[in-house]
Amino acid sequence: MTAPQSPRPNEPSAPLLLDKNAPPKPADTPKQLVGVYIKGMCMGAADIVPGVSGGTIALIAGIYERLINALGSIGPNLWQTFRQEGGIKGLLAVWRAVDATFLLFLLLGIASSFATLAGIIKHLLDNQPLYIWSFFFGLVVATVFILLSEIKRWNVGRVALFATGLIFAVVISSLPLLTTTPSLPYLFIAGAIAICAMILPGISGSFILLLLGAYDAVLEAVHTLNFSIIFTVIAGMATGLLLFTRALKWLLSRYYQATLALLTGFIAGSLVKVWPWKTDTLGTLNSEAINNVMPWHYPTGAHWLTTLGLMLLGAFLVSLLSWWGNRRNPV
Repeated sequence: MTAPQSPRPNEPSAPLLLDKNAPPKPADTPKQLVGVYIKGMCMGAADIVPGVSGGTIALIAGIYERLINALGSIGPNLWQTFRQEGGIKGLLAVWRAVDATFLLFLLLGIASSFATLAGIIKHLLDNQPLYIWSFFFGLVVATVFILLSEIKRWNVGRVALFATGLIFAVVISSLPLLTTTPSLPYLFIAGAIAICAMILPGISGSFILLLLGAYDAVLEAVHTLNFSIIFTVIAGMATGLLLFTRALKWLLSRYYQATLALLTGFIAGSLVKVWPWKTDTLGTLNSEAINNVMPWHYPTGAHWLTTLGLMLLGAFLVSLLSWWGNRRNPV
């Protein structure tokens, strides 16, 4: 299993974070854009599941730095970029500055996933939770091992960052869920908080929405095309995204390996949330089954053959995605 190449430990910045003085990046080919779209669909599918982060998929697929760089380029300085050229040329300069073609195809993939898979995944979570959690548990375990191999030099600081990320994710995953009827302003704020989690590998934006009591409202709005809720959440996400990605871009450009250790800790901590064998407080199965139990204490049995098979399938698919990302993004 190979992960997307990271910079050498002594390099001051990640190679995919763009230098203003560097020559312009060649335009993506149609084949590459189809690949970006498919990776966007994978991110969208992961973000639908509470406990799995689309940022995890972006990191393992080799597009995380490019995504953060593109989002971090959106800001007031784009007006100056536009004024330098003006007119159509200015708009094209802004389009290139934010890597908008890449973002467009990635967002189209995410939107396609939400439109086509939200209902299916919700049905599986309600009716076959053991199986879908098993698949994603295997996916996350393989991701952790792949990313750990990318940290070239372990030291006390990086171990501490890994442990910090792990503990933080475990604590977030263990918080009690809020039950509320969300208003539109509340959904705006929830969207802003959730998008910060979505962009962080290991911290699920969907789970943050679940913690805030907004997950069911958002999923139902997507399923029924309630555009007032959809646009409110999107506006909150856009606001949170623009405020958060600049800080993350700065960290990746200067402390790539340390930041990777922290992000890997987030992903490892999320295993608490995606543990397949869950029951409710009475030890039975229903829609509130959120308490982790040992496989042999699961009411219907461990289902070892099916669950382990789905774990291996998840691990295989994420390893394949990692190989693809490494193949498409060599140093």
